[in-house]
Amino acid sequence: MNPIFSILITTKNRKADLEFTLAKIQHLLDQNNVECIIYDDGSADNTSTFIRENYPNIVLLRNEFSRGYLFCRNQMLNQTKADYTISLDDDAHFESKNVLENIENHFKKNPKCGVVACRIFWGLVLPQHTSSNEQVIRAKSFVGCGHVWNMLAWHNIPDYPEWFVFYGEEEFAAFQLFKKGWEVHYLPEILVQHRVEVKSRKQQNDYQVRLQRSLRSGWYLYFLFYPIPVIPRKLFYTLWIQLKTKVLKGDLKALKAVLLAMLDVLLAIPKIIKNSNRLSMKEYKEYQKLEETKLYWRPEDK
Repeated sequence: MNPIFSILITTKNRKADLEFTLAKIQHLLDQNNVECIIYDDGSADNTSTFIRENYPNIVLLRNEFSRGYLFCRNQMLNQTKADYTISLDDDAHFESKNVLENIENHFKKNPKCGVVACRIFWGLVLPQHTSSNEQVIRAKSFVGCGHVWNMLAWHNIPDYPEWFVFYGEEEFAAFQLFKKGWEVHYLPEILVQHRVEVKSRKQQNDYQVRLQRSLRSGWYLYFLFYPIPVIPRKLFYTLWIQLKTKVLKGDLKALKAVLLAMLDVLLAIPKIIKNSNRLSMKEYKEYQKLEETKLYWRPEDK
């Protein structure tokens, strides 16, 4: 009998984070209608050994050498036979009750919903008050660290573009869903804590690489999906913002990221041509009316 829910986690060299996450979602793993698939993308910290010894019921996949985050996500999504798949980062867990019931009920009541986007708090310490008065909305996209796929929708669109490497893959999927008539719904009653301090990322060693990949993925998406007349204005605006807020204030790492991102776009032209699925102007105007993606939830957002 196929499971109703599949929890998918990709990990690499973060055994401590993964151990904490699995402990927090143990009550979900114990349910008969739930499977869990973990993809160890070439870890060197005995992650796979830990899973085999402590979680024999988890489906473990492993790359001897890293093949990338999106490769792993595609493999897990295409392997599971579940009706709904829950994607979590290895440093994210649920902090709300009745998660599975709320997911299933929402999809059954909303047959056009292709993805449920969770309410996500980014931080190491959860706020004292986590209730929210927010309403369900249809949004442009969703966040990778906490969302749920209706697998009928996943099988109706192309896989995540592995050439994006990191950043932008959710927007890629959201555009494809929009073109096929599926919707992304923000469901605030499902709260995920993503155990990351966003403000500290600028001081981390991979700040420049992250910025480069973020910029280029945004530009990839313009060329893949936006009507051609819209692209120049969008492109130059994002470029000006980077120059104004970072480069002209002396951030040389940002300058390097901008230049490398521009080079990446030029090199990706063959892939962009092959994979483009452009919105008509009518579709673009409809898409622009959707609510912005809910990236971060804060207590004051209630």
